[in-house]
Amino acid sequence: MPEAQSGSAALPREALKIASGYAFTGPALDLGALLWDGVCLPDAQVRIPLPMLNRHGLVAGATGTGKTKTLQLIAEQLSAQGVPVFLADIKGDVSGISAPGVRNEKVQARAAEVHQTWAATGCPAEFYALGGIGHGIPVRATVTSFGPVLLSKVLQLNQTQEQSLGLIFHYADQKGLELVDLKDLRAVVAFLTSDEGKGELRNIGGLSTATAGVILRSLTAFEAQGMADFFGEPEFDTGELLRTQDDGRGLVSVLELAAVQDRPQLFSTFLMWLLADLFHDLPEVGDADKPKLVFFFDEAHLLFNGASKAFLDSLTQTVRLIRSKGVGVFFVTQTTKDVPADVLAQLGNRVQHALRAFTPDDQKALKATVRTFPDSAYDLEELLTGLGTGEAVVTVLSEKGAPTPVAATRLRAPESLMGPVDAGALDSAVKASPLYGRYAQAVDRESAYEKLSSRGAKGPDEMKAPPTSRRKDPSVVEQVVDSGMFKSLARSLGTQIGREITRSLFGTARRRR
Repeated sequence: MPEAQSGSAALPREALKIASGYAFTGPALDLGALLWDGVCLPDAQVRIPLPMLNRHGLVAGATGTGKTKTLQLIAEQLSAQGVPVFLADIKGDVSGISAPGVRNEKVQARAAEVHQTWAATGCPAEFYALGGIGHGIPVRATVTSFGPVLLSKVLQLNQTQEQSLGLIFHYADQKGLELVDLKDLRAVVAFLTSDEGKGELRNIGGLSTATAGVILRSLTAFEAQGMADFFGEPEFDTGELLRTQDDGRGLVSVLELAAVQDRPQLFSTFLMWLLADLFHDLPEVGDADKPKLVFFFDEAHLLFNGASKAFLDSLTQTVRLIRSKGVGVFFVTQTTKDVPADVLAQLGNRVQHALRAFTPDDQKALKATVRTFPDSAYDLEELLTGLGTGEAVVTVLSEKGAPTPVAATRLRAPESLMGPVDAGALDSAVKASPLYGRYAQAVDRESAYEKLSSRGAKGPDEMKAPPTSRRKDPSVVEQVVDSGMFKSLARSLGTQIGREITRSLFGTARRRR
């Protein structure tokens, strides 16, 4: 809770006006104390109303200005308020949120400056890793649920290729061919370009051999980089992110991405899949007393780089609509120009750390950032280049939904460990989790690849022995061409998973749990 503001009357008039904009009556998260004319005013506390956290937000600033600590500060207070949190750990230093912090002179000095009663406290946490690469419970998705739009971004396909991939997914859905892993998708593409299957899409646009070749080559290159582990089963149930502890605290889910930070297209798109999957499954709740989940999207510029129009449209729609599902999304990046205007317009809460203006491009980005803020009593161009580490310019939505005055803020110190926990302790925590047994071991069940390769559905005239000249390990194309079972397979699967999977934003599949 904030300190009493008995000394507020002594504040300078402009500072008092700003402080009054943060005098909320309901539950709120404490960010820090107001800075005015270079002086920290601890009686003027800067806060975010808890119900407004599902109105999304942006945490921005140059490298080294304290963005990660701001995430930690917000996340640990959300957890204490019973709100689950998702954190993407790009650099591998967020795991410390699970352990109590260490009191030292810097922490004590910051706490005293902002009138913070600091107590070392760790949060209940679960640790995940994409495909099990790194320290964490493996997070996998099936190709079917991932969908064609997200997969196109991962494979860096152009618009025409993306549309063709959507056609392939549509066909696989319609024929009951489950795309669990990448070899399933490769098998379907190979079938549709074989002599036996190339007529299947003729009535709905067809699939050119050249486009199919690009998709197959992209898949091969993708797998050669070690990406196959991220697709498969058991698929991660995003409902795991919504849990709270018996003591009422929200669970902090930390997805370690340090081991795959050199694959930005992959991890940024996987984060979007997590968000899209939540969107599909959660019911409408409207404006609630507190969010169901707050999702922090670190290094957000990677999500938008090279994105197709279909991807950006779907992302904008997801951000716009997921608020009503009780989910708040915070994008974390260096400058506002990293985020498309349509997305930026959805972000009601802003924590802007210092910016640098060393180059003409930097100066242009600074001016663009200033224009995105409400009118202010500060000279924001000067202020944003002079903020210290752990200081930021803040504006949030009030309890009535109106923007608060712009407030330069000296932020509080996180109460959890500001750094990574020991790798041994992290591994022990992962293996002790009840989710480890559920997701640790990959499963390869019968799906499109096996069904297309099977000889079991052939008719009597098709059950001929293979030629002796065939090499020991036939290619996928050869396996499919030799199979004469596709039409009977489509008929037999009608009762298994239905005629077509329902797809929504991003072309991702809806799942019934």
